[in-house]
Amino acid sequence: MSTYQDYQKQIAELQAKAEEARRTEIAQARAQIQSIMSEYGLTLADIGGNSKPSPKAPGKPVAIKYRDEATGDTWTGRGRAPKWLEGKDKSQYLIR
Repeated sequence: MSTYQDYQKQIAELQAKAEEARRTEIAQARAQIQSIMSEYGLTLADIGGNSKPSPKAPGKPVAIKYRDEATGDTWTGRGRAPKWLEGKDKSQYLIR
């Protein structure tokens, strides 16, 4: 019957074997990629290597649609309604 320590030893051995297999397969893949690239005269730039995604343009500000005249609080009408507007008729606060 195997003990906990036996299982831990087996796990460590298998992890070491898996890591070695991973390194070997990565080396083979890298060699294959380099071979194909040299065969076709490709560079990293040709296949999109080292390219960073373009930064996302900032969104345009949204016009304010509702205003509480008493407090000056505003809401664009997007997202969850603010507490000051809950249970009230929105048309009363609509900016015209």
